[in-house]
Amino acid sequence: MKMRTLCALSMTALGLVFAAPDSACAADGNNEQWDKVFAKSDKVDVKKVTFKNRFGIELVGDLYEPKNKLEGKMQAIAVSGPFGAVKEQSSGLYAQTLAERGFVTLAFDPSFTGESGGEVRNVASPDINTDDFSAAVDYLSTLPEVDENKIGIVGICGWGGFALNAAAQDTRIKATVTSTMYDMTRVSAKGYNDSMSADDLYKMREDLNNKRTKQAKTGEIVFVPTNQDKLNGDEAQFIKDYHEYYKTPLGFHPRSINSNGGWNETSLLSLITQPILAYADTIKSPVLMIHGEKAHSRYFSEGAFKKLTGDNKELMIIPNANHTDLYYKMDVIPFDKMEQFFKDNLK
Repeated sequence: MKMRTLCALSMTALGLVFAAPDSACAADGNNEQWDKVFAKSDKVDVKKVTFKNRFGIELVGDLYEPKNKLEGKMQAIAVSGPFGAVKEQSSGLYAQTLAERGFVTLAFDPSFTGESGGEVRNVASPDINTDDFSAAVDYLSTLPEVDENKIGIVGICGWGGFALNAAAQDTRIKATVTSTMYDMTRVSAKGYNDSMSADDLYKMREDLNNKRTKQAKTGEIVFVPTNQDKLNGDEAQFIKDYHEYYKTPLGFHPRSINSNGGWNETSLLSLITQPILAYADTIKSPVLMIHGEKAHSRYFSEGAFKKLTGDNKELMIIPNANHTDLYYKMDVIPFDKMEQFFKDNLK
């Protein structure tokens, strides 16, 4: 199929920050050249790995391990997100930092994005993306240094929602952290702050399916970015925050959807009819939800937390933090809390 990028300010009026590379990049099989947006630690070893999910899609990840390993089987954590980001951005930072603290960690690119496989490119799927986390658990459980009964996950931004869905589905996940969580199915179907009406949603469905018909007839795929190279200055603050991270040297990465391209214009189709938190109340394992006090997205974590049951769930609000502060600010991300949470619960 042919691919084309359509310059547009918004995708179905949701204001979501969607952008993407024109094509997948093949894994190079090594990490001789540091390709991350954060500084390399001298306390961990990192190597590129591949594994498949149950749909047969090959995923690419970076495996981080502490150089000074303890003897015996280790606790392990899989990390992904934000939605539209790559493992060389926030998830890699989280993975490297947790590896420094004694965990085996795996930051991976989701299906259809980054270096991972899947065709067509730059689409999201509640089902497949949830399984991506389980595939990461599959891989970690095969490592001789990992205790297969001591594996947790971290989901950042939109991957926080997928992490909760994975925790509901996969009983092998013994502890879950969400950071600055989005429920992508809620925001896609209802807009920010649930502002869309039923009529709005129906019109969106009509538009998306008309575009699907056009793709089928022409073979042309249109990608719709919303994270523009330049802002006009009157955007909402969270759009400015996204731009500061994804479109500047602070967090720009050429393979990142949010930095360099656009989502397939029909990508929202499954997100608007498959709510990923439907079974959140069935999660028995511990969950730690982290969100910034001043984040525009805070209501996603608060809403999801209300669905959780049991006395092993916690919502941690970080004073004065916005949404993207939890992407990269080492003095804001509560790594001490996460470390203790996983050490207490991966046992």
